[in-house]
Amino acid sequence: MTYIPLHHKYRPQTFTQLVGQDAIATTLSNALLQNRIAPAYLFTGARGTGKTSSARIFAKSLNCLASDAPTDQPCGVCETCRAIANGSALDVIEIDAASNTGVDNIRELIERAQFAPVQCRYKAYVIDEVHMLSNAAFNALLKTLEEPPDRVVFILATTDPQRVLPTIISRCQRFDFRRIPLGPMVKHLSAIAQKESISITKEALQLIAQISQGGLRDAESLLDQLSLLIGEITSERVWDLVGAVPERDLMTLVEAIASDNPETVLDTTRKLMDRGREPLIVLQNLASFYRDLLIAKTARDRGDLVALTPPTWQHLCDFAKNLNISTILVGQKHLKDSEVQLKNTTQPRLWLEVTLLGLLPSASSIQPTINVSPSLKAPPKAQVESTEPAIFGSLAEPNAASTPTPTSDALLSPTTSSPTTSSPTTSSPITSNGSSAAPDAAPAPAEEGVQRQDATSAQQDLAELWQRVLSNLQPLGIQALLSQQGNLLSFDGQTAQVSIKEKLFNIAQGRVANIKAAFLKTLGIEIKLSLVVANAALTEQSNAHSDMSGNDVKPLSTERSFEDVSSDSTRLDSTDAVATSLAQPDPELAIADPPPDALLPTFDAPPAYYDDWEDEAARAALNLADAFNGAVVDLDNPSLELPSLSIEEQVSSLDEAALDELEDNEDEDQDVDF
Repeated sequence: MTYIPLHHKYRPQTFTQLVGQDAIATTLSNALLQNRIAPAYLFTGARGTGKTSSARIFAKSLNCLASDAPTDQPCGVCETCRAIANGSALDVIEIDAASNTGVDNIRELIERAQFAPVQCRYKAYVIDEVHMLSNAAFNALLKTLEEPPDRVVFILATTDPQRVLPTIISRCQRFDFRRIPLGPMVKHLSAIAQKESISITKEALQLIAQISQGGLRDAESLLDQLSLLIGEITSERVWDLVGAVPERDLMTLVEAIASDNPETVLDTTRKLMDRGREPLIVLQNLASFYRDLLIAKTARDRGDLVALTPPTWQHLCDFAKNLNISTILVGQKHLKDSEVQLKNTTQPRLWLEVTLLGLLPSASSIQPTINVSPSLKAPPKAQVESTEPAIFGSLAEPNAASTPTPTSDALLSPTTSSPTTSSPTTSSPITSNGSSAAPDAAPAPAEEGVQRQDATSAQQDLAELWQRVLSNLQPLGIQALLSQQGNLLSFDGQTAQVSIKEKLFNIAQGRVANIKAAFLKTLGIEIKLSLVVANAALTEQSNAHSDMSGNDVKPLSTERSFEDVSSDSTRLDSTDAVATSLAQPDPELAIADPPPDALLPTFDAPPAYYDDWEDEAARAALNLADAFNGAVVDLDNPSLELPSLSIEEQVSSLDEAALDELEDNEDEDQDVDF
């Protein structure tokens, strides 16, 4: 005789035999008795919960020949019942939607549904895994589901109802099959074991029901496998067959971790892997056991939530009394984070042991200790001497002892946050030549470090203010020029000092009004503007840097500068411009005033031949000559050879009118005909 698996042999044949689905069985039975047959049904639920079995029972109840009308108790022996049970009935068509997903398959089904039943009262279409149908197939089925031909019933079964179109679900009567409860499943398995003469303990049956996770077919299949063993089937043999870690070993492992015993942890882990347990399986089972441990700690009366035998559950509940919930949750997170490492490593045994040792209480309470030689220990913060001098230079007020002028909160000046008075021990006057007036009154090391931090913060504030001013600077050509070639050296709330590269100093000089307008738009106040060449600005910072370090410095060299002291632009010597941002000189150490000639800086006027070279063609000719290391010759005066300048020299030599023309054409891309 052909062997029949247990899950086929003990498939329910009536609604009264349906395990764990009492509400659904009652509803369908009453629909049959009252002859209220819907055109379409949707059965949803997890695997092994009775969806396909219920569809067959419903089809037999509609067509049983032992009754003149649909009945809730099909005989099971008539020709129709036997044909439906073995799948050979002509009028009960079972379709696997996973292999018939296209719209053409549904069109063929719809065409065949138009024909009347051959042997039965009703023609039933059982579409299993209906969520695998395509959207086009679902849409093709809509009309037929809503208004099927007479004596046609559709039964759709799926494990994933979320993938079924809502328009399909709305045309069906939906029945949700829940997972089989533990009690009815154990009772059903006990009946099968008794009929099949399978020697199995009650704990093993309980364990089978828990491992199957509510799927009756899985439980029957596992019982079928265990029936092949010789002798009595115990819980240990169940664990060995399914390849999971026995609950006793998990309990031993958890107890060893809680007692902070690494030797027992390693020994238990090695024994498990020597018995063929995969490291990943051990990790996952231990994580599940930690979940059971949390349930035992918080809900002792919910043993139905865990897959453990009653003795182990009672032991776990007693053990959980001495643990904190936070300890259990931290262990769960540690195991979860280690799973990825264990999956991707080439040494899973090693990393499993490392992971389990990381669960020990001592692993989370280790404080790193480093033995440092006394000679290498750092001194206290207050005793650390800074070798890097603080750079105040042009960021200081003209008079450090004077009260700063109140400004807006938007003004980024180091003086706005400094005290109103300065102690002789924290700052000393700086002469115009950069030397210190009181060498013995140098700031203390700790105070010098604070000053250095304040200077760094002030420089960052100046850079931020400069970027804000540039964003409001018009036109865009000047904005791009100053963003690359300019820098804000100091700002005390009334006067701003900006450094410009020497070659572009003349151009910036003609745009003082634009820069002041940008400051007005940014800060909302009128300011005075002082322009200095970049070389002079670097000299000022170097002098201030040297002064703070206590070294001798040389007098500032006279460079070109431009200072706006009023609404009219006036040219002054760079010594005066620097003096506005440095501290007042000491009268005893002040140098003599420079000669009158030095107060008049000399500016290189643009070459005369540029008067006739302001148009686009002239500039293109200069670019071309510069690219080929050539020269431009005046055709009116061939003996005069005009030197070819670099691009930067050309831009720096253009007057204001030429610069305006460059800005107007900066977005245009034109080809020039030569």
